[in-house]
Parts: sequence; C-alpha cells; structure tokens
Amino acid sequence: MKQPGSRRSRLQYRCQECGYSAPKPLGQCPECSAWNSMAEEVQELGPAAAPSRSLAEFSSAPTPLGDLAGEVETTARSATGIGEFDRLLGGGVVCGQVVLLAGPPGIGKSTLMLQAAAALSSGLKTLYVSGEESLRQIAGRARRLGVGGGGIVLLSETNLGRILDAIESLKPGLVVLDSVQTVHHPEWPGTAGSVTQVRECAAELLRTAKSRGAVVFLLGHVTKEGSLAGPKLLEHIVDTVLYFDTERHDLLRVLRASKNRFGPTDEIGLFEMGEKGLREVAQAADLFLEEAGARTCGRAISVSLEGSRPILVEAQSLVVTTHYPLPRRTATGFDLNRVLMLLAAMEKHLRIRLEDKDVFVSLAGGLKMSDPSLDLAACMAVLSSERDLALPADTVFIGEVGLLGEIGRAPSLAGRLREASKAGFKRALVPKRSSGSAGAAGLDVIAVGSIQEAAGWVAGSKKSTMKGEPGRRTLPG
Repeated sequence: MKQPGSRRSRLQYRCQECGYSAPKPLGQCPECSAWNSMAEEVQELGPAAAPSRSLAEFSSAPTPLGDLAGEVETTARSATGIGEFDRLLGGGVVCGQVVLLAGPPGIGKSTLMLQAAAALSSGLKTLYVSGEESLRQIAGRARRLGVGGGGIVLLSETNLGRILDAIESLKPGLVVLDSVQTVHHPEWPGTAGSVTQVRECAAELLRTAKSRGAVVFLLGHVTKEGSLAGPKLLEHIVDTVLYFDTERHDLLRVLRASKNRFGPTDEIGLFEMGEKGLREVAQAADLFLEEAGARTCGRAISVSLEGSRPILVEAQSLVVTTHYPLPRRTATGFDLNRVLMLLAAMEKHLRIRLEDKDVFVSLAGGLKMSDPSLDLAACMAVLSSERDLALPADTVFIGEVGLLGEIGRAPSLAGRLREASKAGFKRALVPKRSSGSAGAAGLDVIAVGSIQEAAGWVAGSKKSTMKGEPGRRTLPG
C-alpha cells in the first residue's frame, strides 16, 4: 500500500524511432510503421521533485525587430582549417551553434571531430567529452593523427549533470560530445539512448550553448537503415545536421548537410581515410572517373553541380539481351524512376527497342547524385552500350532530358565547363537554351536541343573519327 505523498508511476511503451507512446507493447509503431521499436519506460505520475541543479536559461525580453535592424552585424565565424568541413558549415562555426554529426560506426566521426577540435583549440578553449572511450584511447588516437592537444581538455563521462558542471567551471568555447546516445540525464527516466533521454539531453545542451555562446558538436549513431537513431525531434532541436556516408568500397567518405541554419545545405565534403586520419579530396575527378581517355562502350562523362562545386562524374551503362519475360531495370547512383523515364523517352524519340533487354545504369565510384543535368550523359551511355559504340573520350555531356526528348537548361554552365576544361576535355554537348551562358572555357561547345540532335552529332563524329576501325559500328544518322 502506497504511503501518503509518495510518487506514483506507470509503465508505458515508446517508439525509439519517432517517440510515439502506447500503454501496451506493439509489434509495429502506428505512427512511423517501424517494427519492434517499442521500448518499455517508467513514467512518473506524481509531482516532480525539484531539480538538483539550476538549468541553463535561454530567453530574452520581447524586443521589436526594428530596434535590432541597425545592430545586426555579419556573423563571425571560426574556421576549422579543414576546407571540406568548412565548405559545409558555410565558412566555419558560429558562436552558440549546435551541430549534430551522424554516421555509421567506424566511418571517422571521432577522427574528424578530434582533427577539427585540434584546429579550433588555438582560438577556442575546447572540452572533448567521450561516453564511449577512455582518456587513454582518445590520447592514443591523437598520437596516431599527430594532433597536439595543448588547448583540449578531455573528459570521460556519461552523466549530463557532471558534464554541465565541467562546462560551468571550464567555460569552454567549443564542446564535443561523443556521443549523445551514451549520455543520460539523472532527473529523467529511461536508459541512455532512449527517446526521452536523447531529447532532454540535447535540449539541455542547446540551452547551455545558446546562453553561453559556445559551439557544441553532438556525435550521433545511425540505425541499420542509415537514418539518425533517436527521435526525429533531435534534428529539429539542433542548428545543423551533417551525415557521414561511405562510397566506393568504403574508401571515400562523403559528408552532407541535411539542415543548416548558418550555411548551405546543397554542398558536399569529400574525405579519404588514411594513416594520418581523414584527408581532404580536392580533385574529385581522380576518384569518380575511370581511366582517362579510355574508349569503352557504355561510358559518358558529365559534370554534376553539388552546391557551388562542379564535379566530373562518369555515367556507365550495360544493355544486354534478357532471357526472362520481364527485362530488368537497375540504377545505382541515379534515381530509378528518373532512369525509367529516360529509357521511355529514348525508345520513343530515338526509335530503339529495349523491351527485350536488361538495362543497368550507374555512376562510377558509387556516388549518389540527383542533378538532372546528368540525364544527357546517362542517355548517351545507354545508347553507346546498346549500339556497341564507344563515345568520344574527350567530350562531356551536360543537360536535362525531358519526356518530349528536349534538352533543358543546365544551371551554372560556365563553371561546369571550366572544370571540364581543367581536366583536359576538348568539347562539350550542352543545351541550346544555356549555350549563351557557356562563357569562354577553352572548349568546343556544341549546342543541341534534343536527344535526336545529340545522337546525330555522335553518329557524325564517329563516322569521321572511327573509319576503318574493326569491330566498331556507327550510330545511324
């Protein structure tokens, strides 16, 4: 029998993916449709006890916007010294910014944070908190990376109260927490990593960052599907969300921003893991293009635009006769629905038959891109494989292909062509609508308005350059 004044509690089950709660366990969450994601939690029903420590406050008095118009200045940023990282952050970190860095285990999150913390520690006092590794492990990694930790203070702790006490005493300008799923709030129920714990710990760290003007990096885990572990609310709490992913057999690390209140969200950062940690990749063409000058059927070069960065990529295709009633359509790096649309447009406007053939389309290097200006290269790669005809190795293909076979505009065409010229390409097939903005890039620019014109130009160029080569066929004019 409960004593008078005692606190009551009850069991509830909360989805670890979206935070939905139910009074009984469910096999599938009715909110996000995730299977086996309901975890048991104890909910206190009585009056909450007074907090054992004062919480950081993030508030201000009501102020008219017009009174602040003259006081707003350009945001001061602190560069990390890692060019690819600063590109995503918009030039560096901002005081009071909370950044969430997520990625699969072993991809290099801790390595990148230690390198960035070492670069920022010269101007910002840094507190590096780890809930997964001992101080000796962190020091060993720093030694391998050649990182000097003169301005970095290490702390191995999982209790949020003690972490906030350390921030109160040290007053750092930069805080790194590795990782947010290992920290628990002593005044809230649930184990570390549960929805309630992750939400409350992140909210408390946000208030601390805003009230003190400190930069906070939170490292996060991902689920087996590749999405961020924990409640979706976590992404709404922080200012910036960065995702680390791997490409090309785990040799290349790609850093993407899905949310950024202080910078762009359409940039990418490229890294390679080496003995001395993560190394920036400046020349992406060396990774995404196969042997330069190779004359192989089914390959076409294009220039993708990721944010403000043009990247040379190679579209590859394989078209083979199928022995099954339903031909296969496979896309790697491209959106499959878009590839299906392009194949239908080619069958209609180029009069080619693909109903009895398997078609495989991919981007070399395993890169995933959604730039529609890669459409023309994908179509030419399919046509090259279907006709068993190699395309000119010194030509890039840029343009969006529509359902009617027309080639649409390509944004920032001049920048794309300059990148192709620097890589040694001699000519480019571009949309007629954008040819006026091509600029002087040192390339022979061929303007085409439809895929019929592009296929006709390829056929004409191959007739003049491949005459007499055995085993090669030319496209019909």
